[in-house]
Amino acid sequence: QPEVRLKPATFGSKGIPLCIYCCIAAVCHRFLLCASGDAVHVYSTSTEERVHVLQGHVDLVTGLRLNSSNHLQVYSCSLDGTVKLWDFTDGILIKTYIVGHKIFSLYVSKFHEGTVFIILPMESSAFQLVALHLPKTTGPEVEARDILSVLRDVSPIPKATSFGRGGEFVASASGLQLSVYFFRKQKTYRFSLKANDKKGARNRFTCVASHPNDDCIATGHEDGKIRLWRNFSQKKEYTYSTEHWHHSAVNALHFTPEGTELLSGGVESVLVLWRYGAGSKKDFVPRLGSAIEHISVSPDGSLYCTSHKDNKIVVMKSSRDISAIIQGLVKGETIRTDLLIDPRTKALVCNGKPGHLQFFSLRHDKQLYNLDIVQQEYIHEAGLHQCEVTKAAIDAQGSWLATVEERQENPEELDIILKLWAYDESTQSFHLNTSISMAHEGQISAMCFSGDAEATMLVTTGRDGHFKAWLLADHPDGASWSCDYVGSYHRREPTRCCFSADGSLLAVGFGEVVTVWSPSTWELLVTFSQPPGDIRDLCFGRLSCSKYLLGTTTKNLLCCWNLLTCSLEWSSTVDVILLQPDPLSENMAAFSRASGSTDLFVFKPSEPRPLFSQKAVCSGTVRRAVFAPREEVLEGCDESTQWLSCSRLYFLTEHMVSPGLIICSPDSASLLQLVIDDSVAVTPFYLLLGKHRKSQRETQDSVSSHTAARIQLPQGSPAIRELLHTPAHVLPSASFLCNMFVNSLLISKSGEEMGSEEEEEAEEQESEGEMEASVSAQGPAVQGFQTEPTPQLSKAQERELRKLQKADFSWLSSLLDS
Repeated sequence: QPEVRLKPATFGSKGIPLCIYCCIAAVCHRFLLCASGDAVHVYSTSTEERVHVLQGHVDLVTGLRLNSSNHLQVYSCSLDGTVKLWDFTDGILIKTYIVGHKIFSLYVSKFHEGTVFIILPMESSAFQLVALHLPKTTGPEVEARDILSVLRDVSPIPKATSFGRGGEFVASASGLQLSVYFFRKQKTYRFSLKANDKKGARNRFTCVASHPNDDCIATGHEDGKIRLWRNFSQKKEYTYSTEHWHHSAVNALHFTPEGTELLSGGVESVLVLWRYGAGSKKDFVPRLGSAIEHISVSPDGSLYCTSHKDNKIVVMKSSRDISAIIQGLVKGETIRTDLLIDPRTKALVCNGKPGHLQFFSLRHDKQLYNLDIVQQEYIHEAGLHQCEVTKAAIDAQGSWLATVEERQENPEELDIILKLWAYDESTQSFHLNTSISMAHEGQISAMCFSGDAEATMLVTTGRDGHFKAWLLADHPDGASWSCDYVGSYHRREPTRCCFSADGSLLAVGFGEVVTVWSPSTWELLVTFSQPPGDIRDLCFGRLSCSKYLLGTTTKNLLCCWNLLTCSLEWSSTVDVILLQPDPLSENMAAFSRASGSTDLFVFKPSEPRPLFSQKAVCSGTVRRAVFAPREEVLEGCDESTQWLSCSRLYFLTEHMVSPGLIICSPDSASLLQLVIDDSVAVTPFYLLLGKHRKSQRETQDSVSSHTAARIQLPQGSPAIRELLHTPAHVLPSASFLCNMFVNSLLISKSGEEMGSEEEEEAEEQESEGEMEASVSAQGPAVQGFQTEPTPQLSKAQERELRKLQKADFSWLSSLLDS
């Protein structure tokens, strides 16, 4: 899902085999609704822009269905145990139905108005399909406990259950069994297949689709076959026909609303359109880029939608023309490259589709482009060894990109290609400049660019025991890269390397030893060693901390060396699995492994006290992290969040099943909210209104202490809340509402007088109590001294003094200033 709203489980699925469920609503402006993490995203199918984000669930959204009686509304269900009804055109939550159990799928039927069907877990590991009656009561939240069981032992996957003939029956497949329940007969028929037939076919069910008008059920199977079931109302007289085109499992099936076509998809990245009732006649929409996971069709049948394994949604017209592509952060099999930030576009760069690097805009939550590194056609076949991009690095100016691709068919044969790409201003993309085969005799373990803008240099370390320096040189055929220096240290294997910020020093880790070199002369300047344990990470300090070199070891040690004194400045016993410097400040983020989770602490090399720390910032182990610069520096941050004022911290964990990153949220209450607000797209209207409101609030805060009388809005007024949350097109005219709104803000005169009298009496009692307390407190201190009696004021005089105290004399200061 396009989630990179990079927050915990923001762009990502958790726990169950779901990727995306999407549906298209046929309204005046077409929308596409997509479940993404714990939210529902609403996109325009014409502009590809995100229109709304429906937020309200607190766990993964597992189902999404249009309201059969009102296509401007949509139901959603979640693992948080609730079903919510939304007005998706205005982005408003209408009602929440509390079920109290984890919900794995959601279905609606025209013939069952006021009822939705959901899949709940049973006491055992099985699941059941139940009918949930939605009570018609007022209020935003209502408990829904009226549940009736329909089918048992069903699959929790949404595409494994389908309603047919408008809701006369429901078919659900699980394993090798197909179950069909007829609502009128209240009878269930079950049909089973063998695991393997004589021809070796794999018959396990993968998906189900029911014809909207006929008694026909289409099922997909692991062997790529599609079976069309008929006469299933009789246990012994059922028949099925078989269609076969997919060479692997059928991932999705869907009938068009008229039932004229059956759509199917799988790993071939091809949408197959089978003509219903025309034998094996079919059409194709090929080269969709990635395996198809889900298929949806608009209620009027004019738009088809496919969601893909690479976190992409393709919208096409019924004429087979693609009208929109919504691309999120691509989910690859593994993220083997580091997380990089492109200095030019501020985009995130990492592995994308197989053999590609993706450039993803974190600010706009959309992919900018894919760069084909391998430049080979990817073949979808299990067990086939193909080229993979394993390393990537970008220089400080964003002018050069270095990549490493590997292909290993057996342990003895390893193909390594180092490629260097130059940025082309005319095409706004990278183009291949130099390709070097077998740059090292073993795997390349690390590489980095020099920060020196005058001399562009790349350093690579290999398992062959050498590190190599590559320089850009002019040749008759044009500028290209060549090896300038090969270094080693006592036949040890180099594992890590990094340049200082100005490029004047190079640090290379050889086992337990850290070596520091001068790139201008290739002289070994100094060595550091802090056994036991090999060097895991290396990085130089930044800005005022540039004199420090930090390293982590495999034996749970974090060391800081002073390059001026060539000695160990400090060390700490902590299992740091990842060390990430912020290029815009002196701050460094260190991720430490804990039992089943990862801890985070942020520090400066010059200060022993961490700036920030948080236990269990995420579950699992953090694999990659990066600091991304902000567009504008955040002002007014407190001490605990000051380290996030210039950059955001993103990290990737080993448990990220679906595409997504996690944005650092040290304070789950305050800082996460700050990050969410800052990640919202900044429009000109937001800049104008947001700054105006901010200055207005500051002005009101400064003036409020000098204001004698002011109107206070009733914060909990249901009338005002209803006025602000109701869509404008259903409200009466503003002139009609004006008097009612103003009257609701006024306080009656009698009530005001009574309130003022009560306040005066309370103040009198309070002042009298204070006077008595002050006299009793001063009594012992003045014993033995003669004091003059304090003049007493009458209650009327005290009341006049209090009125003068409340009066506003600010006009006098402005008069004197003028």
